[in-house]
Amino acid sequence: MTVPEKLAALRTLMKKENIDAWIVPSDDAHQSEYVAPCWKGREWLSGFTGSAGTVVVTATEAGLWTDSRYFLQADIQLRGSGITLFKEGLAGVPSYTQWLSGQLHENAVVGFDGQVMSVTQVQELESKLATKRISFMLQADLLDRIWQDRPVVPMNPIFILEEKYAGESRIAKFNRIRAEMTAHQADVHLLAALDDIAWTFNIRGSDVSYNPVAYCYAAITKSAVMLFIKSEKLTPQVREALEGDGVTILDYEQFFNYLAHLPQSTVLLDPGKISQRVLDAISPFCNVLQAPGIPFELKACKNATELQGIRNAHIRDGVALVKWLVWLYKHIGKEEHTEITIADKLEEFRRQGENFKGLSFDTIAGYRGNGAIVHYSATPETAAKIVPEGILLIDSGGQYLDGTTDITRTITLGKTTDEEKTCFTLVLKGHINLGKLVFPKGYNGSQIDAVARAALWGQYKNYGHGTGHGIGHFLNVHEGPQRIRPENQVPLKPGMLTSNEPGLYLQGKFGIRIENLIVTELRCENEFGVFYGFETVSFCPICLDLVMVELLTREEKQWLNDYHQAVYAKLSPYLTPDEQEWLKHETREI
Repeated sequence: MTVPEKLAALRTLMKKENIDAWIVPSDDAHQSEYVAPCWKGREWLSGFTGSAGTVVVTATEAGLWTDSRYFLQADIQLRGSGITLFKEGLAGVPSYTQWLSGQLHENAVVGFDGQVMSVTQVQELESKLATKRISFMLQADLLDRIWQDRPVVPMNPIFILEEKYAGESRIAKFNRIRAEMTAHQADVHLLAALDDIAWTFNIRGSDVSYNPVAYCYAAITKSAVMLFIKSEKLTPQVREALEGDGVTILDYEQFFNYLAHLPQSTVLLDPGKISQRVLDAISPFCNVLQAPGIPFELKACKNATELQGIRNAHIRDGVALVKWLVWLYKHIGKEEHTEITIADKLEEFRRQGENFKGLSFDTIAGYRGNGAIVHYSATPETAAKIVPEGILLIDSGGQYLDGTTDITRTITLGKTTDEEKTCFTLVLKGHINLGKLVFPKGYNGSQIDAVARAALWGQYKNYGHGTGHGIGHFLNVHEGPQRIRPENQVPLKPGMLTSNEPGLYLQGKFGIRIENLIVTELRCENEFGVFYGFETVSFCPICLDLVMVELLTREEKQWLNDYHQAVYAKLSPYLTPDEQEWLKHETREI
């Protein structure tokens, strides 16, 4: 079916069910960022393959809302679809709720699959449409009736993440969660977010691309721990390990029956990570307490074992990147390569590393103008041919048993222009100044975001994405609650792993981003208070051929020289003599 044919089929069902508008978000039943194919309804309906977006369909109109990362991609993929692109965040662009309010008459019916809309999303929708007296139909999934070849929910087996990697037993985690439940005066804590459950139970899976998680639910009470998961996903050894630690294992489908029969109690749930269907299923005898999930906040501060594993994983990851860079410079111009083939080669080098389990996201290899598409994804039909000239942006990462990596480098493949070097250096200044920042305890991402943007702002330039996001430990590459971006109010704490990735994008010309991962650490405690700083844990040379040295201050040059000295010291022991020679030149003092 073409996209117009799918829209027509959906509208036929909407008319039959007396639904005036149908909403299709990008989420699964667990509010995941990356979802299994069976949950990619928005992608199936619209043809837009970005990871974020919402489609709204009425009897005569259809729109897709997505953020600045995907403006160019969505514009291309929606052509001829009959779906209008709405660029979120731009002046004059309505949100999808505002648009709906203008499209719908009073007492209209809005439908959506209640299993894939979070409580928070539904509350916002109800608030924004309250003046129209809108009613909601959320008991069915209309897409399921027209998506004939819809994939099934994955049934991949899970495995135990050993304590030598996790650094804490699941029993200890249960006890910490219960202590927080007591502080909240909660009797039951419901978990639906897959990474929260994976961290809590020290389990990992492969149901979702790039994120080592498995589809399941969990409930923790003062005396019991329940994991709702398909039994086919458990080996005898995994079942024995979980049950040996007091975990009661129930079928995935039994979760809603469990909710309906809860005794009178206070139930704690995270409204941003629990679907409306779950909330609606909870026994009416219960008091529902909506608050951030306890594991969501606990897992953000990595323990000593996790931090050491993260450091070790980044060294292996840096070795793979250097080997790939040496290969790239030797082969480009002598063999035919595209954005896809060079990304595949980088994965090949990563696979040689100990504890490697897969990529942490789909590698972004953006050559020249494609690098200006922030979350660009090459296809065989559109992948650019790589030649020894211009700028290449490579954003990639790996999943290892002992850590998750995410690193971006922008390199030149030939002669550089003053514009390219100036832009690169402005981004580099922001990256350095955030990396070497010292700040008081209690400061959050919104308060330090400007440090990474100041050099760009001084030249009337900016970038549309956040400066940093949290990263899991052998878990999701995007993790909260902390972020370095204007609206985030979560204080940074020791042990939090966050990205440092300012950028600059000139449409049709090139994109620049420099990304390392940084760990918040204690620096000083004196009469003025407690001060934190960052430990950089990513190691790969920053392209000196793109640096306009005269734009750097003495302190910035010193940071770059010190960083490159550390890169050489940590990576060179694992390289061949030829690779060491190349790395020595790339980490030369400026």
